[in-house]
Formats: sequence, structure tokens, C-alpha cells
Amino acid sequence: MSDLTNMIAANADWFYLIGAILFVLTLRGLSSPKTAIRGNRFGMVAMAIAVATTFFLAEGPVLWLIIGAMVLGALVGMWKAKTVAMTQMPETVALMHSFVGLAAVAIALATVLHTEQQHGAVARVELFIGCFIGAITFSASVFAFGKLAAKSWAKTLVGSWVKPVQALLFIAMIGFGIVYFMTDSLPAFYAMAVIAVIFGWMWIAPIGGGDMPVVVSLLNSFSGWAAAGIGFTLGNSMLIIAGSLVGSSGAILSYIMCKAMNRSLLNVLFGGMGTTAAAAGGDDGAPKNYKAGSAEDAGFLMANASSVVIVPGYGMAQGRAQNAVKELYELLKDEGVNVRFAIHPVAGRMPGHMNVLLAEADVPYDDILEMDEINSDFASTDVVLVIGANDVVNPSAKDDPSSPIFGMPILDVTKAQTVMVIKRSMNTGYAGLDNSLFYMDKTMMIFGDAKKMVEEMVRSINGAH
Repeated sequence: MSDLTNMIAANADWFYLIGAILFVLTLRGLSSPKTAIRGNRFGMVAMAIAVATTFFLAEGPVLWLIIGAMVLGALVGMWKAKTVAMTQMPETVALMHSFVGLAAVAIALATVLHTEQQHGAVARVELFIGCFIGAITFSASVFAFGKLAAKSWAKTLVGSWVKPVQALLFIAMIGFGIVYFMTDSLPAFYAMAVIAVIFGWMWIAPIGGGDMPVVVSLLNSFSGWAAAGIGFTLGNSMLIIAGSLVGSSGAILSYIMCKAMNRSLLNVLFGGMGTTAAAAGGDDGAPKNYKAGSAEDAGFLMANASSVVIVPGYGMAQGRAQNAVKELYELLKDEGVNVRFAIHPVAGRMPGHMNVLLAEADVPYDDILEMDEINSDFASTDVVLVIGANDVVNPSAKDDPSSPIFGMPILDVTKAQTVMVIKRSMNTGYAGLDNSLFYMDKTMMIFGDAKKMVEEMVRSINGAH
């Protein structure tokens, strides 16, 4: 056993390199739904190599602590996997990010308190950066969790005082970090960590619900950088590589999502549509006319159409309607209807939310199209069925310069002959914006739970034969 241990310890960097290559292949595989399963398998093998190698590098007492932590984490993970509904996945992802940030802070504190070890200038910089990124990730992710889970304590902060407070907290955080770097002062390090936690909360709290998908993506990036910081602190090359890959890919995804909203990342993080949405684009209270229909009407129109496009939104996730939607999709296919799905990059509460739900229902990947792929087809589409989406199909993004989402690319559902929208009510969406699509002559509103309404559509089509 000792020979094996010595061999692995002597070649640990080579094992970590193999793991790193597999992590890169993981990201490559996850770039497409068709290769996602293979990508996940690469990731599982890479993580197994990383964990096994680390085991052989760890000393006896530490090894047992690692094993104990892994067993506990596995038990909690399996429990959450079985109990967390798909509707709760966005807030669960945000909460997981917070744990990575907390781990980074804990390791930085443990390293600083390790009095037998002298920390040079480079080490103090690493500890400073790793700690404040981890602290910001922790508190910001906790707030994002509360916001996505609609917790009463996760209130959006509004007011002219917010930005000055953010600036003061940021300056204080950097200032105490510099003091720690210059003097190796523990109180300065503690102050920096505490202020970073407060800053993370204050930074995310003013951001409205419409920007939450970008926030979740960015927090994913931050958790990666926090993990990389842990890697520098522990001298673990695998953590550095894996964390950097997660951090950079999350940053790229955040950029892509911002581009899909026609907004800069700085505007999302320090502007925020949600704080002004209600005032700028919300319902003005004036009476508006809309046409309401039934699930039976919708079933008849779709069954007699030649082409149907389904636009899923958070309403589908909230109603857990993905399996019912899959049944409707298959039934219409059997009727000879060309049925496809249109996915907006920021639909839902997290990146790829709708894709995950449809994949769970085993909808064929070939019929799930991104916005750029399908937008040109709406003009030749007979019927569009919108399920609980608001902002991603809102014509105000093109027609109303005063709208907070003006300039944001949207799904051009207004070009279709008929639009049907499943909504619980006429209330505004998550971003607080009214939608002129709902009042168009070609639009039929269907009020009710998404799953129930789709199931009634299925029964109506089946009953007609």
C-alpha cells in the first residue's frame, strides 16, 4: 500500500493534469444537449481522479476528516436530490454557490490563524482575494436564494442611498485588505471579511427579479473563482484549474445572457431593471381589453394547425407542466402538426432552466430551438403557445423606448397568425412589466394552472377523435 501511495504522491501532478483535461472535455460536452451526458461522464471521472489523488496526498487524521465530510455531504446531497422539486432548482443552485463561498472564507481564516506558518506578500494577496471573493459569493448567493424562493427577508433595496453605501463598503473592504497586506494584522483581515459579507448582500439586493438569471450565472462564476482561490491557499493545482474553468465559463455565460438582454454586465449589476420596472413599465391601471379562451379552444386550434411553436417560461416550471407539455407535443406530432419549442436565453430563473425541464421530460433535442434559430420562422407559424412567459415575448422591448427592457432581443411571437398564452392571471411578470402582447387581437388568454390547462388541451384533442 505504501508503494502505491508513494507512486501516486510522486505523480500527483500528472494525475491532476489528466483530471484537468477531462474537465475541459466536460465543458466541451456540456456545450450541446446531445453531448451533455458524455460531458457529465467526463466530469465524474475527472472528479474521481482528483478526489482519489488527494486522498493519497492527505495525512492520516486529515484523510478521515475528508472521508467524514464526503459521507455527510453525499447523504445531504442525495436527500436534496430526492426532495427538491424542479421548480426549486434555481434557488437550490444559488444556495450551493453560497456553500462554495463559505468554504473559501473558512479555509482563508484557517490559513490565517495557522500561526506556525509565515505568510509572505504573495500568500497574503492570495488570502485577501480568496477571502473577499468567497465572502461576497456567500452572502450574495444567500440573498439570491431568498429572492428566488420568494422569502420575506430577501427584500429588494431601493433608494438613492444604496449606491453610496455600496461604494463605502467596497472602499472599506479594499482598505482593510491593504492594511492586512501591509501589516499582517488579523483584526484588519477579520474586518475585511465581515465587510465583504455585508457588501455581497448590499450588492445583489438592489437587483430586480428580471435580472436574476444573469445573477445566478455570475454567482456560478464567482464560486469558481472562490474555488480557485482555495486551490492557491491549499497549493492544490486541480482546484486551481477546475475553479478557473468554472469561473471563466460562468463569466462567458453571463456575458452571453447580457448580450441576449442587450445590456452590459455593469448595467445589470449596478443598474438593475427590477428597481425601476414597476414605475417605468408596469401596469398603469387603465382598463385594457383582452380575449379569453378555454383549453378546448386552444386544443382545437393547435390540432388543426400545420405548425405550432411552444414557448415555455417559468409558468411551466411553477406548474410542473413539462411532462404534460411533452404529451401535448407527441399528440400534435401524431396529428401531423410540425411542433417545435422556442427557448429564450434568459427564460426562467436560471441559465438553461427551460432546457433542463424539457430534457427531464425527454423532449427530443432536435425540436428544441434557441431564439436565433427559430425567430425567422414565426412569420410562417400558425399557432404559438406561450406557457407562463412574459418578458421574453414582450413587444415593449422593440416598441417602447421608455421600457426598462427596450432593446432586449425577444422571441418574435407577434409575427405568428395566432398566439395563445397560459397565465394564472393578468398580473405582471417577475420583472414587474406589463405585456402589450396580451391585448392584441391575435392573442387569446387562457387562465389557469399550466399543467391543468395543458392536460385539458390533450383531453380535448383526444376527445375530438
